[in-house]
Amino acid sequence: MSSWGRHKVSWAAWSMVLPALIVLAVFFFVPVLAAFVLSFSDFDLYALADWHHLRWVGLSNYVDLLLRPLFWKALANTLYFVVLGVPLSIVVSLLAALSLNSPLLRFKGLWRTLMFAPVVTTLVAVAVVWKYFFHYEYGVVNQFTAWLGLAPIDWLGNPRWSMLTIVIFAAWKNFGVNMVILLAALQAIPEDLYEAARMDGAGLWRQFIHITIPMLAPSLLMVSVLTMAGYFQLCAEPFVMTQGGHLQSTVSVLYLMYDEGFKWWNLGQACAVAVVLFAIILVATQSLRRLAFAQESA
Repeated sequence: MSSWGRHKVSWAAWSMVLPALIVLAVFFFVPVLAAFVLSFSDFDLYALADWHHLRWVGLSNYVDLLLRPLFWKALANTLYFVVLGVPLSIVVSLLAALSLNSPLLRFKGLWRTLMFAPVVTTLVAVAVVWKYFFHYEYGVVNQFTAWLGLAPIDWLGNPRWSMLTIVIFAAWKNFGVNMVILLAALQAIPEDLYEAARMDGAGLWRQFIHITIPMLAPSLLMVSVLTMAGYFQLCAEPFVMTQGGHLQSTVSVLYLMYDEGFKWWNLGQACAVAVVLFAIILVATQSLRRLAFAQESA
């Protein structure tokens, strides 16, 4: 191909990509940059009405945030969601993908639809339904425990149980996306590997450990990063199901950002929370990637 032909193809490619880049710049990069800049200001309701009320406060928002006990409480709650929710969601997704990939399972299309259905449902609507499922007096869950002869549990009012309930709900709501990714990765594994392993006398467990898991490693890494980022941004679930919980026991970092920005209209502080959360997610994802690559190299 001539130089003119290559330039023509390049310009054609850029002309197709450019609209998407413009949309990303306008609706993603510019708001992110604006939030970072505003985190160094006292941007509030008055400044929103008149920009002349905007003042630059430097690192005051970050200092005030780090000195607030509520921020550390929200960060601890968020880490609880991540540490418990990410492994639970990945294990459930992997088990669902393995079951759908099994040649013994019938009506795979129906089961795939049923398992993916929670993903496409409205989060707030199903959170309200779950809230009534776990109601202390009238919930189905406590009626079942009463039938077993157990005392009722305040699933959403007791901090000991409310965090676990939110994690279970979030795992149920979102495992379908990971399931589809892992199912596609499972179907891409060559069947010849399993046939060779069976000829060598390897059972199902050894095939799973020595073939399935290593071949799924890139997909598991991607799923882990996406799931971890999602649990760090957990907000709607505690907002709808517990409204922050007793003594703010289920407040997450993103929930705190929402309260600061849209309840108290302290938008500069909310932007600072967003920047800190972004930094935490960035460090966590990079640490996970380096750990995965180190294990792969070993």
